[in-house]
Amino acid sequence: IEVCGKIAYISQNAWIQTGTVQDNILFGSSMDGQRYHSTLASCSLVKDLEMLPYGDCTQIGERGINLSGGQKQRVQLARALYQNADIYLLDDPFSAVDAHTATSLFNV
Repeated sequence: IEVCGKIAYISQNAWIQTGTVQDNILFGSSMDGQRYHSTLASCSLVKDLEMLPYGDCTQIGERGINLSGGQKQRVQLARALYQNADIYLLDDPFSAVDAHTATSLFNV
């Protein structure tokens, strides 16, 4: 298979690294405030971040222990979306989110 462009993969089981929510989304990329906030809104993370004690600067424990399954999945989606890839490979990323959130994510 020959692929032209940048690929982003979102697995069914969310992969979260120890660090802040922002670190997990940026994943080493430089910060673009407008794209970052657009990504948070697109992935339905704004309300979740408002509930966390330090917003997107909240430290995530090992393997995302202090996030729900749906939050971990949406952080993983945000990471892929922020990378601005040409091709997105999705392995059932909506399995951990409720029906309302899945519809919202799908329609964006």
